[in-house]
Amino acid sequence: MVNAPNLFTLLRLLLTPFVAAAILRAQYDWAIALFFVAGLSDALDGFLARRFNTLTRVGAYFDPIADKILLVVIYLALGIANAIPWWMVGLVFGRDLLILGMAGYGLVFTSVRKFPPSVWGKISTLLQISAALAVMLDRAGIPSPVDPALWLMVAATAWSGFHYAWRGITILRAKAH
Repeated sequence: MVNAPNLFTLLRLLLTPFVAAAILRAQYDWAIALFFVAGLSDALDGFLARRFNTLTRVGAYFDPIADKILLVVIYLALGIANAIPWWMVGLVFGRDLLILGMAGYGLVFTSVRKFPPSVWGKISTLLQISAALAVMLDRAGIPSPVDPALWLMVAATAWSGFHYAWRGITILRAKAH
């Protein structure tokens, strides 16, 4: 369904390759600006959907997918640009693949249809955004706490991955029987 919130989500998805291209060209000021606009679109889509009661099933699925695509592509670009180690990119990407795989299994083999984010997932996402922003700011010449931001992101991403795996296995086992 086409509505204003879903168009803002689409905007975020369309901005993703431009953020990545700016990172790959070492135009970190542009990458930060585009990342900010993408983040603003995320806030606006949720606000508008709630404010005008235009929540849709498409939006409910599309919004978190757009968020994950944006973050994974940014981390891939930062890895390619040698701004962060590849194992960190792999951790972010691997956690998301784990969640996607478990959700796919649930959809195909069980009656589970809702996969709400956990508080640890939200914290992890916030720290992934913060770490990517710290790296981009530092690369743009603005001193930022890159190392602490990256290590907090690593800890939260690993923990939330374990938490999602445990929670997913628990839910899927219960629904499989």
